[in-house]
Amino acid sequence: MTSDSQTNFSGDDLAKQRALRKTKAVATASLVGCVIVFLTARTFQETYPLLSFVAAFAEAAAIGGLADWYAVVALFRRPLGLPVPHTAIIPSNKDRIADNLGRFIERNFLSAGAVNAKLSEVDFGMMVADWLAAPHRSSSLSNFAVRVAPQALTALENNDHLRELVSSRLNAQLEKVQVAPLAADLLQAVTADRHHQKLFDELLRVFGGMLNDEAALASVRDKIRTELPSLANMFKADAYLLKKIVASGGALISEVQSDLEHPMRREFDRFVERFIADLRVSPDYADRAEKLKRSLLSRPELAELSVHAWKAVRSFVETDITSPNSMLKGQLTAMLVEIGKRLAEDPKLRAEMNHGFVTSLGAFVESQKSGVATFISEQVRGWDMGQLTRLIELNIGRDLQFIRFNGMIIGGLAGLSLHMAERIIFG
Repeated sequence: MTSDSQTNFSGDDLAKQRALRKTKAVATASLVGCVIVFLTARTFQETYPLLSFVAAFAEAAAIGGLADWYAVVALFRRPLGLPVPHTAIIPSNKDRIADNLGRFIERNFLSAGAVNAKLSEVDFGMMVADWLAAPHRSSSLSNFAVRVAPQALTALENNDHLRELVSSRLNAQLEKVQVAPLAADLLQAVTADRHHQKLFDELLRVFGGMLNDEAALASVRDKIRTELPSLANMFKADAYLLKKIVASGGALISEVQSDLEHPMRREFDRFVERFIADLRVSPDYADRAEKLKRSLLSRPELAELSVHAWKAVRSFVETDITSPNSMLKGQLTAMLVEIGKRLAEDPKLRAEMNHGFVTSLGAFVESQKSGVATFISEQVRGWDMGQLTRLIELNIGRDLQFIRFNGMIIGGLAGLSLHMAERIIFG
């Protein structure tokens, strides 16, 4: 390995390189030792016959070690630089390795089952809860939100198509709202605790005020006078009748005001209940309510009101975010912190959120995994194979060198066994 390549290695890589060189040297020395032992044993086996067993072991060990040296070297380069077929396997098959590696990762590491199983191990909901529950993080998020708010409002204002789209969608949703049943529900909520009796009390107060209104009484007296015969008017019967009417009316109003269970109040309850029931199911009421709704939506004043409301909202936002004690920032931060706390306390909500994360991220990985495989393949194709070969050899080469040791041991034992069999069979 050249000194240039060494300069790109870290301290750990240099340690691996030294260990690899040491293991290579020991393996080569062992191979040379087997050859020396074989030659020595062959030389003296005539004098010492038992050396034939040593020679058989050493010869087979040398052959096994040499064969495994060839196999290990053939993975990375051509042995002795000779153009032997099916050598330098890794450099020669770079493109095929790249494609197979990409497909392998796509099928095994990025499969839907594997990805979803791994994503399911992550509690995304708790991560979000912990993040939001920290006030400084929620404050940072709210600061970012209010900082981009003016730009978002400007973009919405300047985008006529978007504004028209929002307006049309809003109108479409309002058209779907059934006003009469909605009004019935609202009235039902109001009358649940007889709050409508407050309206009845107000009506009684108005009528009581009319009984003390001189102008109103004069008008009633004139009406009575026109209905009575002239002779009755001569005896001021109109004044008498008016006095009686006012007295009776005042007494009745006082009686109703003091008695919460008065028959008139009960009759008003029944009237309101009948009105709510009719409002909920009557086609006539429904038609009138829809006409009123469409008339209201078509009024130009409503459009002007929405424009003024929008300008008021924008002005408030722009003024508030520049304040050191921004109300929007404070409220948004408090809301985010509260969301984080509620999320941490609600395992069901976190489970639903986690399911959403797994589904969304799993779908994203599924749609992009072919691109990931292609990316990996292209990256491997673009690698410098000399550097890649050195990298692989550096990380697994020492283990491969032990194959040479194993080859010498297994080969030697095989050679010794064959030699022993030969002696037994042939003498």
